[in-house]
Amino acid sequence: MIGSIFHRAFNQIFLTAIFCILVVSCVKENVVGEPVEEIPLEVPGKASLLLPENNKACETGEVIGNTASVTFSWETGENTEVFDLYITNSDTEQVTSRTSLATTTATVPLVRGHHYSWSITSMNKGLEVAESDTYKFYLASDGEENGAPFTAEAVFPSPGSSINIPTNGKIVLEWDAADPDNDPLTYTLLIDTIDGKQEASEENSNLNERFKEIDVQTGKIYYWSIITNDGNIKVNSDIFSFRVK
Repeated sequence: MIGSIFHRAFNQIFLTAIFCILVVSCVKENVVGEPVEEIPLEVPGKASLLLPENNKACETGEVIGNTASVTFSWETGENTEVFDLYITNSDTEQVTSRTSLATTTATVPLVRGHHYSWSITSMNKGLEVAESDTYKFYLASDGEENGAPFTAEAVFPSPGSSINIPTNGKIVLEWDAADPDNDPLTYTLLIDTIDGKQEASEENSNLNERFKEIDVQTGKIYYWSIITNDGNIKVNSDIFSFRVK
C-alpha cells in the first residue's frame, strides 16, 4: 500500500518535472528562434571632389627634395562613415591610397613632375560603397614653365563598344582633353583597322576641335588614338577600339 502511494507520487512528480522542462524549452525556443528584424543600412552617397581641381596644375604645400605635400579635400555624401582615397600616378601607374579616413581631407606627399588622378570611395557598415568621379591634376616640378597636356580620353564611341552604322556611313568621333596651363591645344587623330598606330592623314592632323567625322564600314573593328599638342609637348593617348555592326 505504502509502496503504491509512493510510486504514484513519484510518477506525478516526474511528469510535473517533464512538463516544466518542456514548457521552459518551448519558451526558450520561441525566444531564441524568433527572427530579429534587421534594419538595412542606407547606401552611402558619393563624395563631391573639391581639391585638387580637375584638369589643373596643383598648388603644393611643403616641398622636400622631389616630393611635395598635396592636400585632398571633398564633400561627403549621405549615410557615409569612412572614406578611401586613391591617387594614381598616370605616368607610372603607381597607386597611393589612404584608407578608412574619418575626415574629408588628407595630405599626401607625391613626386613632382607627374600627372595624377584621384577618387574617393565612400562607405558605411553596409556592403555597398559609392565611387566618386575621378579628377586629374598635374604636380609641377621646380623651374618648370610648361606642364604637359593630359592624355586624351575617348568620349564616343566608348572603348570596346559596338555601334550601328548610320544610314550615311559616317560617325563622329569625340574625345576629351585638357592642359594644366590652359594652353591652346591641337589634335591629331590616328585611326585604322589594324592597330591604331598607322600614320595620320593630313585631314586628321592639327585639328582644333575635339571631334571628327569619319567614314566607317559594317563588320569592321576600328582602332584609334589621339595625339594632343600644346605647342611644346605632344602626348599620345591610349588606343581605343569599337566595332561597327
